[in-house]
Amino acid sequence: MMEGEMLTIEVPASSANLGPGFDSIGLALNLYLKLEVTHSETWKVVPLTSQLTDFPTDKSHFIFQIAMNTAKAYGKVLPTCTMEISSEIPLARGLGSSAAAIVAGIELADALCGLKLSKQDKFGLASAYEGHPDNAGASLYGGLVIGVMMESYTDAVVLHDLDCEVVAAIPQEELLTKESRKVLPSHLKFNEAVKAGAVGNVFVAALANGQFELAGKMMKSDLYHQPYRKELIPHLADLEEKAIKYGAFGVALSGAGPSVLCFTRSGYSADLVRKLKEDMPLLDFKSLRVDHGGSTVVMSNGNKKAMS
Repeated sequence: MMEGEMLTIEVPASSANLGPGFDSIGLALNLYLKLEVTHSETWKVVPLTSQLTDFPTDKSHFIFQIAMNTAKAYGKVLPTCTMEISSEIPLARGLGSSAAAIVAGIELADALCGLKLSKQDKFGLASAYEGHPDNAGASLYGGLVIGVMMESYTDAVVLHDLDCEVVAAIPQEELLTKESRKVLPSHLKFNEAVKAGAVGNVFVAALANGQFELAGKMMKSDLYHQPYRKELIPHLADLEEKAIKYGAFGVALSGAGPSVLCFTRSGYSADLVRKLKEDMPLLDFKSLRVDHGGSTVVMSNGNKKAMS
């Protein structure tokens, strides 16, 4: 990046699991983390939204650390820069804020160090940093991502034709993923694992085939994590009842929670938000769309722009 140039990176939010897709299914949503990066002599972070003001403003910032580690992995050194950062993604609410930051850091290293990483390269790195491929894959590719991370490879299938909308029910309280994972069992019995896998299989097939009511039924039938996390998310059971009553076809925890996603057919989310707000005024409801573009990188210099 030359003097006077600006690098702009945008990364969408994501929801993981969607019920039975535990640590393997992610959905990109139209809330965004945005970086504007310019050349400077020292490391500097300028937060533009209030929720980001508690983070470091030097090279110890998480995004810089991901970028530096990525550059180092390819034998490069990340050049010093100033990063102006803003985010629409609520922190610690199950909407993929950490995965978005990881993808942003990888995109930053790729652009500034000329790594020329493929999407698959970035996906493998982001999944390794995050520990699973769902949120990271959705933020990178957009759409619905069904991913698998094995010891020797990470792969995914991406669907970009889902005709649905999402209402996110977001509480004021945070819930860290590590706390939410503590309530999960260390093992499932073989027959329970078979049932859980079957539910996940039917869920993906139903979504891909546009059988939304069946997909919603599979969301509620999850055996991997929601039965154990309900004790931490008191509003989940209430939303499962009321959102379906008001026209949603499915309800699921967003990631580890505490946010809950209510899925509707296209054109119905605004009406669902209005009805749920009347019944549950302590929650913040957002009508969202699926982001199909994934992360984007733009280098600008005056009036000239090039997409990376």
